[in-house]
Amino acid sequence: MSNPTIVNRYVHPHGAPAKGKILMVASSPAVSGQTGWPIGFWVAELTHPLHVFQEAGYAVELVSTAGGALQMDSFSDPTDASGYSAHDVISLGYMQQSWFKELLANTRKLTEVQLDEYDAIFLVGGQGPMYTYRGNAELKRLFVSFYEAGKPAAAVCHSTTLLLEARTRTGELLVAGKTWTGFADAEEDFADSAVGMKIQPYRIEESARKLPNTNFTVAAPFSSYAIADGNLITGQQQNSGADAARLVVEMLNR
Repeated sequence: MSNPTIVNRYVHPHGAPAKGKILMVASSPAVSGQTGWPIGFWVAELTHPLHVFQEAGYAVELVSTAGGALQMDSFSDPTDASGYSAHDVISLGYMQQSWFKELLANTRKLTEVQLDEYDAIFLVGGQGPMYTYRGNAELKRLFVSFYEAGKPAAAVCHSTTLLLEARTRTGELLVAGKTWTGFADAEEDFADSAVGMKIQPYRIEESARKLPNTNFTVAAPFSSYAIADGNLITGQQQNSGADAARLVVEMLNR
């Protein structure tokens, strides 16, 4: 007899009732103190996980740090003149949908949501979080509340800056004793070299390696790399969002 390889994965039927609801959080528009650029969220870190969640049968609500309209980082826009993300057909597809445009045009502020309305939280990264997530007590409380309730709590790319500071109710760092990842120094080197200047005010890997009692790891630059340690889920950068989302779904399905 042959030994076939068989793939069988659930795909939610179009129009069927949702199995649950996931809260996604994105940065509101900001201005980089390093470059002077308008910054916000990295669109693939929203759309690629969104695609995974929708195929798995989960509804999504997108909220933001300040509420209102959102702005994607220009280099993440597949229609941007730079062509940097022209390959991102998933984001391009979503950008044709009127409901997706409305999603970005009108978000609730993250303080307006209740934990018990959602099954998981997923933080979208980009350049904005380095300014709008770091030191954000409201976002830290929200993320920790999901984590301490035993719900999947996920962060990718620069959104993992929150984990440099987030502490549990006991005052311990949330990442204490955890293995996790985020945007790598080697990836910052690439980005800085590409534009000819230092883009970020600080670096996540460099900062994380100074924390006590935690294991921050990275894989090859811009490869997909995602980690689940307990119900904390992290992804290295924009190419890791879908795999981080799959880890969320696997945890929810269990």
